[in-house]
Amino acid sequence: MPPCTSAICTVNAAKKRWKKLFFPPPPLAAEPPPPPRKRGAGPSPLFPPPPPRGGGGGGGGGVSPPPPPPPPADNPLDARGSASAEELNDLESISVVIPAYRSSESLPPLIAELERVLPTLTGGAPFEAIIVNDGSPDGGKTWAAIRELAAGYPWVHGINMMRNYGQHNALLCAIRQARYELIVTIDDDLQHPPSEIAKMLDYLRANDLDVVYGAPEHEQHGLLRDLASQATKVVLQSSMGVDIARKVSAFRVFRAVLRDAFANYSSPYVSIDVLLTWGTTRFGAVTTRHEQRTIGVSGYTLSKLIRHAINMITGFSTLPLQVASIIGLVLAAFGVIILVYVIGRYLVEGQVVQGFPFIASIISIFSGAQLFALGVIGEYLARIHFRTMDRPVYTVREHTQERHD
Repeated sequence: MPPCTSAICTVNAAKKRWKKLFFPPPPLAAEPPPPPRKRGAGPSPLFPPPPPRGGGGGGGGGVSPPPPPPPPADNPLDARGSASAEELNDLESISVVIPAYRSSESLPPLIAELERVLPTLTGGAPFEAIIVNDGSPDGGKTWAAIRELAAGYPWVHGINMMRNYGQHNALLCAIRQARYELIVTIDDDLQHPPSEIAKMLDYLRANDLDVVYGAPEHEQHGLLRDLASQATKVVLQSSMGVDIARKVSAFRVFRAVLRDAFANYSSPYVSIDVLLTWGTTRFGAVTTRHEQRTIGVSGYTLSKLIRHAINMITGFSTLPLQVASIIGLVLAAFGVIILVYVIGRYLVEGQVVQGFPFIASIISIFSGAQLFALGVIGEYLARIHFRTMDRPVYTVREHTQERHD
């Protein structure tokens, strides 16, 4: 519609302007003041507190900063049940090493218990179990059980040895196959409860150690086996040179980096505990439960323990040679004393010492000392001989599956 340009429209517009100028509209009624706030009450909805000043660069009030993030949870997993890549890098993964010998019945419940315990220990980091069949003479039952477990549990890997090489040789084989940061060694007889691994891990981390043993509260073997075990630990202490040797056990946890110290070890006589001393002196021990064996019988006999002690002391220590030297010196001094006695009696009394028993006893003492020294030297020569023969530490027949690192 076109605008009005007549004189009437012009007069009406002028009247409105004059009316608005000389007769303004009345002011609106003022709103009542808000009621006074009580002490301790929250901010008034009508007068919210001013936003905080911006901390950076510029003068007046800036945009309020975002609220602080919530504190991190104790569990390394987030609310979705998964860990970020950075968190996974900070976690310690675990490899469990199990030497198996005639243990087809005890391995399934052991793996089932490890499956329940290990996820709670790693908090999302990877874990694995390596089972080594050390030439079990049971018609292949142990290896069949290992293969079945490896097929049912993706984190289980099995290794079958060509023959029986010994528990520590089997352990060395599995330790070299382990892929993760912490290595736990545990027996296959269910006497070491997997739930006690957490206690050893906590002690290792809290005290910044490299090796922690699970020392049993009470040995659950026979009397002769317990005595032989204690004697073996005395021998082991002389080989290891650390005070913790008296608390050594097959239940242990250590950092995988230690195996670099014995990466080139090739002698057929193996003691894992002595090899660990080549890489660290930070040892510790914590008391753990030791259950009674309910499945099968132990493969360690008294004769095997004695043989293991002899192998340890002659394979990793020169103590026998030192003892032989001391015995030789003592007997040489004794011979000098006898010679002085014989000559002195002849010079003083004009008589010689008579009697076949005296001469025979002297000859027996010296002959026994010589044979003992020769036997000790022979043990060391035998070890040198086996090393020159390149006798293998172990030989693997097969794996349950290919491993891709």
